[in-house]
Amino acid sequence: MFKKFGAVLIVFILLLGGCAKPMNNGKLEKVGLLVPETIHDQVWGTEGYKGLLKIQSDFGIDVFYKEGMNSNIIVEQAVKDFKEKGVNLIIGHGSDYSEIFNELASDYKNIHFVSFNGDAREPNTTSLRFEANAMGFFGGMVAAEMSKTKKVGVIAAFEWQPEVEGFYEGAEYQVENAEVDIRYVNNWDNSEKALQMLHEMMKNGVDVVYPAGDGFNVPVIEKIKEKGLYAIGFVSDQKDLGESTVLTSTVQHVDSLYELAAQKFNENELKSGNLYFDFQDGVISMGEYSPSVDKAFQKKMDKHIKRYIETGKLPNE
Repeated sequence: MFKKFGAVLIVFILLLGGCAKPMNNGKLEKVGLLVPETIHDQVWGTEGYKGLLKIQSDFGIDVFYKEGMNSNIIVEQAVKDFKEKGVNLIIGHGSDYSEIFNELASDYKNIHFVSFNGDAREPNTTSLRFEANAMGFFGGMVAAEMSKTKKVGVIAAFEWQPEVEGFYEGAEYQVENAEVDIRYVNNWDNSEKALQMLHEMMKNGVDVVYPAGDGFNVPVIEKIKEKGLYAIGFVSDQKDLGESTVLTSTVQHVDSLYELAAQKFNENELKSGNLYFDFQDGVISMGEYSPSVDKAFQKKMDKHIKRYIETGKLPNE
């Protein structure tokens, strides 16, 4: 089953034209992006699309995308279509693409398949992964510092998300007696269930929440704003949802990561297997702080993050 679900969408293929294209003398020829739902969700799909645009701008090549790629049958057809167009790097924008890419890889040896948070097992497959523990840790620190009740919460999609454990550890480091309420939706998109969890948390006194699911975090933050509480943004810098509500965000620069992967592939340096990336690679950062966050505390956070980038050590290490 695919990370993103929804009604079956009409598949669009867009050839993105450009002017004043730079010359590309490397291995990269054309790039195709498969998106489970849509590029217009302003979170996950949009970030992937931005990455595709960066690749086009950097290398002056033709790029394509297809939406609604949430079953093996349509993914297989999409790969076939991309091959006919001369695509030699295909990015599957989600964890579930890794399995179908492993199956197809031997039939398309001239194409390199890139998935996200999956398990790449073939010579021409790669899975890109964010080392998300640290960003969760820093988000937890901010949440605990700003909580008036010293009760903070995480509404995550799945238990395997490393940012959840990081958030818990960061909150406990910042405030020794902080209470961390952790709940799992077991789905990236179930906003109704996430909002119910939020309601229960608020009844229990939680006043800062980290909605760690890109399909439901926006409606959760909107409800938090309505109640006058605080949130930590997820995946993108979500200050635009309310700078007095979103204290900061744990930002995963998916677009920059795809740009980096394309660069490595172009230089014949993209390794197969599962690759990990973090703050040090410039693909994870914290978002802007809300004016509600004390300036002195912001400076302390910046020092902690700088130290982590330089040494790989979190504040509790």
